[in-house]
Amino acid sequence: MQNIRLARLDDLAAIAAIVQAAYAPYIPRIGQRPGPMLDDYAALVTKGCVHVLVAESEVAGILVLMPDDGAMLLDNVAVHPDRHGHGYGRALIAFAERYARERGFKAIRLYTNEAMSENIRLYERLGFVETHRAEDKGFRRVYMTKLLSSAP
Repeated sequence: MQNIRLARLDDLAAIAAIVQAAYAPYIPRIGQRPGPMLDDYAALVTKGCVHVLVAESEVAGILVLMPDDGAMLLDNVAVHPDRHGHGYGRALIAFAERYARERGFKAIRLYTNEAMSENIRLYERLGFVETHRAEDKGFRRVYMTKLLSSAP
């Protein structure tokens, strides 16, 4: 059984552990710590931007959502590697789409590092379309968008 809820400040240790475990393997590939490892999660939790997926009484995944220029920005989605293979990543993305739709957004956007090719393929399978590539804050990013239908 899993549920997705707003993160609380007492979730910060679990959030940090998930971000560390999920993104540390990319450091050699990218040559630096990925952007999500640099975020201020206490500030994001306080702003109500972070949701957590709880499974078996433990935080297993995180989702950072922010309204951004007429669309919902899926700023980060991460599942602890020990919890891969349970569909938690897909559940978090489906939640993000519902959440955005319920708030009247017509699209959800995200970006990922060019070096994270497996993530790009996953997002494409989930209906995201690459819109452009650019360098931002020292990262080579792939920007993607998914238009949301009015029905779930």
